[in-house]
Amino acid sequence: MERSNNNDKVIGALLLGAAIGGLLGVLFAPDKGSETRKKIMEQSGGLADLLKQKFNEFVQEAATEASMMKDEVDEILSDGVAKS
Repeated sequence: MERSNNNDKVIGALLLGAAIGGLLGVLFAPDKGSETRKKIMEQSGGLADLLKQKFNEFVQEAATEASMMKDEVDEILSDGVAKS
């Protein structure tokens, strides 16, 4: 579980860095304001899709981890009941 948490932090940091880098690149580009706004809107849509995908992956991984932990607890409990 600890490893998964670290991976999530790294992925989050990379996504944030990419978003900030992309935004700064667009803002400092020598385009007209309307073109810059258009580029920002296009990039934000792609980022939103990526964030949704990563969130769904995280939820699925969390559900899998929770299921595995439940199975382990059930096994421990059944072993304890059998030994009593």
